Amino acid sequence: MEWMYDPAIWASLATLTVMEIILGIDNIVFISVLVSRLPEKQADQARKIGLALALVARIVMLMLLAWIIGLTQPVFSAFGHDFAWRDIILIAGGLFLLYKATHEIHEAVESPEDHGPTSKAGATFMAIIGQIIVIDIVFSVDSIVTAIGMAQHVGVMVAAVVIAMIFMYFGSIPISKFIAEHPTTKMLALAFLMLIGMSLVADGIGFHIPKGYIYFAMAFATAIESFNVLISIRKKKARAQE
Repeated sequence: MEWMYDPAIWASLATLTVMEIILGIDNIVFISVLVSRLPEKQADQARKIGLALALVARIVMLMLLAWIIGLTQPVFSAFGHDFAWRDIILIAGGLFLLYKATHEIHEAVESPEDHGPTSKAGATFMAIIGQIIVIDIVFSVDSIVTAIGMAQHVGVMVAAVVIAMIFMYFGSIPISKFIAEHPTTKMLALAFLMLIGMSLVADGIGFHIPKGYIYFAMAFATAIESFNVLISIRKKKARAQE
């Protein structure tokens, strides 16, 4: 129990928890966009299952620290850059996000009248859960590699991941509802996914984009869209009162 009186461990836990919450924003946005294609009841189930799978994936990977550390070892070199399995996973995940976001945007533009919940035959519950699992693995690798670099105790890493997932769970509820209630914000979320996908690919090929830049751009765009939504709501109320 000596660890409970070590301020360094508590500082490490607090710092790592904040980092895990920030890194989890990408996961929340992706899950929120996917579940918006389902009926409300199934959407809530998919969101819970998706976040539960994300937690399980992170804890399992923490139990396989030696394997995770091995993912950072170079596998081959190309174009003057050493590629590790982590880089390959990030590139594949980034390309998947780019494809998914582009496909969703194309569907919204080409057939906007047929893009609501349950309208798409392929947007089945299990198909969406499968996509959530794939991207959970990608985000988990990036998250756990960060955790390994910031903490030395597995218990601290597990505690930080669990606390972060609790915050992500409660944070995903308003985000998912907001996207479902305001369809225009889904396009913004898809743009975020393209931005995140590009950053994953860039990171995989050795061009690191500071997360702060990405999150600032997302926060700024969200603020602008919030004003647009607020204006739209007030206009609707004004028309209703006429």
